Amino acid sequence: MASIQDVARIAGVSVATVSRVLNNHPYVKKEKVEAVEKAIAETGYIQNINAINLKKGKTNLVGVVLPIVDHPYFSQLIQGISQSAADQHYKLVLYQTGYHEGQEMEALEMLKLKQIDSLIICSRKVSLETIERYRQYGTIVLFENGGTTPLSYTFVDHYACFMNALVYLYDKGHREIGFSINRSDGTNSRYREQAYQDFLEMKGLPYHEEYTVKDCLYLEDGERILERFSQLQRRPTALLATSDQVAAGIVIASSKYGISIPEDLAIIGFDNHPIAKAMDITTIGIPLNAIGQLLFSQTLSKEVSHEEVAVRLIERRTV
Repeated sequence: MASIQDVARIAGVSVATVSRVLNNHPYVKKEKVEAVEKAIAETGYIQNINAINLKKGKTNLVGVVLPIVDHPYFSQLIQGISQSAADQHYKLVLYQTGYHEGQEMEALEMLKLKQIDSLIICSRKVSLETIERYRQYGTIVLFENGGTTPLSYTFVDHYACFMNALVYLYDKGHREIGFSINRSDGTNSRYREQAYQDFLEMKGLPYHEEYTVKDCLYLEDGERILERFSQLQRRPTALLATSDQVAAGIVIASSKYGISIPEDLAIIGFDNHPIAKAMDITTIGIPLNAIGQLLFSQTLSKEVSHEEVAVRLIERRTV
């Protein structure tokens, strides 16, 4: 493989001149630029990016940890992050972890080894205490309410928006309200479950364990919810679905189970994905694209920041 010295020798210039041409230095004579470019073409010289990054002390790479990529929730986040990254001439390194701690740790180790400049964690399994130990190696940004953590984060108040949705259903006359979540040990899920418990206590309503369905994320989980509810002697009259995908699955399968929406079962989804608009599903609008852009901007900041993003209830026909 040709070296920069080979290019300099063939072009008849110094190594420093070749370096200036490679880095688009403005004060290099035209004939020298042409000679260097010709020598590069002849030798097939390729710059050692790793060596350049080591010299600069940065890679212009940002790591993004996420469990899956085949769900609109995470794909919209990635879209926002990638848009901002491109604007700032950064590239992304995606770590699809499937909530495996070992794979999340690999991303943290990449930060430690300076193979990426910073890390955005969209959802996690590894403990917050473990993540904090890596902040000395580069900027780490979380998409969750990190409380008093010394890391930067952007978050949605899932407790407040879940409570507001429950009160909205209550004001519509519903007293038997269920909900679905994905991971019971997830940070957002814990806030939602706590809001549900506090709501029932506030309104003096009984708790029905069978009204809660876990491990829900995709369209097919909507039918699984209806199948479970169809076996109950007393069914909920309203449901807060994990996401719009799950809510859409319920709407699609409702006729199969003889359920009319919203007459028999009112539904509120989350995130305001395109499918919610297409199917006229009432939902909690979360601006995921804008959140992605904000998360990336926090990786560039020298200051630790905690940003809350407002959400809104979008009323449609499923309530």
